[in-house]
Amino acid sequence: MLVCLHAEISCVEEFLSTLDREEQVMTNGFFADLPPITEQKTRLLDRMAELDQQRGATQVALGFEPGRAGADAAAAAGGASTRQAWANLLLLARNARTNNLRNGSMVYTHLDFTQRTLHVLQAGTQLFYGPDGARKTAAGAGTRLALG
Repeated sequence: MLVCLHAEISCVEEFLSTLDREEQVMTNGFFADLPPITEQKTRLLDRMAELDQQRGATQVALGFEPGRAGADAAAAAGGASTRQAWANLLLLARNARTNNLRNGSMVYTHLDFTQRTLHVLQAGTQLFYGPDGARKTAAGAGTRLALG
């Protein structure tokens, strides 16, 4: 069980590092650099799911029930180092969840700002310029300087 926990800890630590990189990229406004980070996050999430299944199978093989309750019991029965590794994994997982939610909020905020800006620009363009590039005025607005 301890080997499984160490593998999961390593993977979650790498995920946290990737989340930190993602935050820095967004903070610095380099949104074009996000796709490879997103790919790495996806790979790490897939790996974490595999490791979770391996740990679950190990705890069942050791005679514990599947799921969180079984993992808690297996860690408690595994001795001090296993209990410490399990506690460390749970803490890292909470941090990863918090940081991933933070980054998701940053993405949402950026997208919302971009959408609002586009709406303003599109509305502004429709009000002021016609297809020929000439400035449009609202009917009855302004004073015509020339007749004809």
